[in-house]
Amino acid sequence: MAKLPNGPRGPRVPRAPLRPRPQVKEDPASAAPGSSASTEAPAAAPPAVAPPPPPIPPPPTDGFDEESHLKYEEAKRSELHIAELQKMTVAQLHALAKKEGIPEYAGLKKQDLVFHVLRNRVQSSGLMFGEGVLEVLPDGFGFLRSPDYSYLPSPDDIYVSPSQIRRFGLRTGHVVAGQIRPPKNDERYFAMLKVEAVNYDNPESLPEKVVFEDLTPLFPTKRLLLETTAEELDMRVVDLITPIGKGQRGLIVSPPRAGKTVLLQKMANAVLKNSPDCIVIILLIDERPEEVTDMERNVPGAEVVSSTFDEPTARHVQVAEMVIEKSKRLVEYGKDVVIFLDSITRLARAHNAEMPHSGKILSGGVDANALQKPKRFFGAARNIEEGGSLTIMATALVDTGSRMDEVIFEEFKGTGNMELHLDRRLMDKRVFPAIDVSGSGTRKEELLLDPQELKYIWALRRVLTEMNPVEAIQLLRSRLEKTKTNAEFLLSMNISSLV
Repeated sequence: MAKLPNGPRGPRVPRAPLRPRPQVKEDPASAAPGSSASTEAPAAAPPAVAPPPPPIPPPPTDGFDEESHLKYEEAKRSELHIAELQKMTVAQLHALAKKEGIPEYAGLKKQDLVFHVLRNRVQSSGLMFGEGVLEVLPDGFGFLRSPDYSYLPSPDDIYVSPSQIRRFGLRTGHVVAGQIRPPKNDERYFAMLKVEAVNYDNPESLPEKVVFEDLTPLFPTKRLLLETTAEELDMRVVDLITPIGKGQRGLIVSPPRAGKTVLLQKMANAVLKNSPDCIVIILLIDERPEEVTDMERNVPGAEVVSSTFDEPTARHVQVAEMVIEKSKRLVEYGKDVVIFLDSITRLARAHNAEMPHSGKILSGGVDANALQKPKRFFGAARNIEEGGSLTIMATALVDTGSRMDEVIFEEFKGTGNMELHLDRRLMDKRVFPAIDVSGSGTRKEELLLDPQELKYIWALRRVLTEMNPVEAIQLLRSRLEKTKTNAEFLLSMNISSLV
């Protein structure tokens, strides 16, 4: 250490000039002649010449530039909406394909026609608007299914990448809408580019929503009125015997050919008319195709989802899962959803066929674990304290001659908070509605009815239950025909004059 100051380099580079370093921070240019500033000179030179122009910000990863957004708005206003094409009939799609010069369209199915029309149109626009109900597959990605096809996989489904699902926290049942692009050369499906809305709301608000299972269930407190006109006696009788509230879990117990399908149609139309804020979904499992068409035409305001008897049981299970998951997601957003299921017996049969056998077989050939998912479906009905409700009215078949149906009914008996029993004897005599008054009722009906109305209804039930079912319904119908509303009937009712 003593040799360094006395060496040949000591006088040339003294240590004292290193003290002006603090001045370099104040004025970088003044330190340029120094030996230490020579290494900093290249970095300080560019600011002295001219500041560089601000860099152009990169396009957002979740959106597009203004020009693309203008195209997107034009696409929404034009005929490039997938949902509009999916609602067309096959004849209308044939005429459209012929008009636009699409070759070899004659032998295509409806889904393939929609796919070809969209692919042909998007060549001039580049952007489209798509919407559907998300189904997340086990591999992490998902597809937007269309309710017009009863959520059946089709060529015009929209692919949603795993990154988008993770980013927004999307789950099966979410109604997703946004910008989509056509498939590329090596792709088979349309792909989602930007998520514009989830359940018709801002997708950024999705993390704030509480999961359905964490919401607080309550007894129904808000009534769903079914009374519409004075001539519609069936719904007036149901309103008196078994009042229904938002969040009701109702079971319609019916033998074959007792009028349960017609009763469901009238109930759905009554809910649509009296409660337009409710979302009505009719789920038909293992039904005849003509009944599906009849339901679609007689209940035009409802979403009819079906899986007919000629389809595999796996299809029944998938349709039911999509419907219940979509309903749960809507309830998480505070919506009131009403599901009419026909029937829960056939849904339980499908789960029994698809469930891996556990080795524990109940009487009738029902696996011990097969009814777990149907019970979860039926048990999802509830009134939510935080807002929203899910109402399920399901039919259960009895007197079919099948031991399995009897076991299924016994498992579901008592799980609902409302039961409506239909009597075959009334149907044979063509007495409508074929309701067994003594076997029908609603739990906690005092939460739905006015105290004075409840007093009159209890007095009415005491009189009707002492009669046989045929006489009770005939008497009630004859008295209701003389009044225009149920309130007028109750106020003018003299219990002693009924007998």
